[in-house]
Amino acid sequence: MPAFHEAKLGATPIRDLGLTIAGTPLEPLVREVEAELAAAGLRRLRPRFYLSTEWGVPTDTVALAIPFYLARPELTELHAERTGHVEGVRAGDILRYLRHELGHVVCYAYRLHEQREFIDLFGSITQPYLEEYRPEPFSSRFVAHLPGWYAQKHPEEDWAETFAVWLTPGRDWRGEYADRPIALAKLAYCDRTIADVGDREPTLTSDELDEDVAEIGYSLDDFYAGPAPADEPRGLDAALRSIFEDLGDPPAETRPATALFAQVERELIANVYRWTGHLPERTRPLLRHLARRADELGLGYAPAREAAAVLALTTFVTALAMTHVLRGTYFP
Repeated sequence: MPAFHEAKLGATPIRDLGLTIAGTPLEPLVREVEAELAAAGLRRLRPRFYLSTEWGVPTDTVALAIPFYLARPELTELHAERTGHVEGVRAGDILRYLRHELGHVVCYAYRLHEQREFIDLFGSITQPYLEEYRPEPFSSRFVAHLPGWYAQKHPEEDWAETFAVWLTPGRDWRGEYADRPIALAKLAYCDRTIADVGDREPTLTSDELDEDVAEIGYSLDDFYAGPAPADEPRGLDAALRSIFEDLGDPPAETRPATALFAQVERELIANVYRWTGHLPERTRPLLRHLARRADELGLGYAPAREAAAVLALTTFVTALAMTHVLRGTYFP
């Protein structure tokens, strides 16, 4: 299908884009994780893969939603431009998300969350599910798989992350988590449990879809309109000056700081999320605010000092992100 001009693309109802998994780079990745399930002994489980607005598994189903914007390269790029972050770009990233979501499928299909040992290890999935959570980076109680220390978000995510690590081909989870007994106990439970249920028919087989891409009547522009950005932190002018004041040469040889923000934004958003848990939808407005203030202050840097400028900016934003994750505010 030929690429649309972006303006036309943005105004098009999503259901009219003709998006499917078949015939796209997603199709062989779906087949790959299906083969991984079979190799792991889950031969009777039949997840239903479909395109929707985000990664997920509707509660009490075996239907696995893949973001529609991963079905076509121009949609993936548009998503990156509109949001600053894509959950799954390269094949390896998409496989990681697929394995995680399959953890939810397995949990529902075999009602694992009702087992006493599951509850003792992971907690009850009836706990409140908060969109914003405050992880403890490098905690020894959880596995590390998706960015943002995602296992710490909720007991259900803890299980899904544990399952994903266990399922990943060639991963020596016993050796990797040998010195982390709680995380290792969760992986050992996963190993025993899948061996126990693998030859059984799933208890639950509902594959009802939620926001199937073929039924989404609103446009891409509507989809990306989104909520208003989070409150912008104030009082950071002195910090911005301290970053750039030693990085400039005479004005004729200085680039504006805003150019640096634009250059690093996408990678910085992804890496800050991976290592701090500070959500991309918070980091992007934070960066945009800092860039505006740097522009208003007339800050810049010498091209020869670009590497130092990137390092200083990355460290600064990471410090802000960690403060927010741990304290719920940029200014405790």
